[in-house]
Amino acid sequence: MTDESQVIRRAKEGDENAFEQLVAAYEKKIYNLAYRTCQNAQDAMDITQEVFLRVFRAIGGFKEESSFSTWIYRIASNMCIDFARRCAKNNTVSLTVFDEDGEMSDMEIADDTYTPEVFYEKTEIRREIEKGLRRLSPEHRHIIVLRDINGLSYLEIAGILRLEEGTVKSRLSRARAKLASIIMEGNYFQERQSKEGEGRRSV
Repeated sequence: MTDESQVIRRAKEGDENAFEQLVAAYEKKIYNLAYRTCQNAQDAMDITQEVFLRVFRAIGGFKEESSFSTWIYRIASNMCIDFARRCAKNNTVSLTVFDEDGEMSDMEIADDTYTPEVFYEKTEIRREIEKGLRRLSPEHRHIIVLRDINGLSYLEIAGILRLEEGTVKSRLSRARAKLASIIMEGNYFQERQSKEGEGRRSV
């Protein structure tokens, strides 16, 4: 029996200290998921609290047919998607992410060169991604958050969303394609392509 299994067993028996250990282990991950999906810090805090309230009420009936992480992510995912449909469209999307240790960092855009021009481009690309994420449907935004920002595997996402793994891959592919299409419609990329075309013509 793993350490987490022992903690879960004690929490199911009513051990409040054990439940607090589960909260400490998953709180930042659930908050990160809620924040990415709903795009508002206060809403994400409220959702996180509600998730753990529901987990506290239901943990006695947790049958352990799936992993605890899958179970709690499923509860959080359902709440996030439902709430995201009601979120204001003008909320901002941050690309800050939390790693497995709960440390905060920015989503990386791979590039080893740090010239002023490259820094400007990376900033503009990040802005276009933020705009694109805001325009995605809650379902598409959520699956990108689970895979590309939270780093969950296809199998984990399939368990959380109760989908076949192949369905997860196809839905993620459509979500990424939609995001790419939205980003490419942005003025920054249109202007960049125009400048590149002018540069080729002048050579």
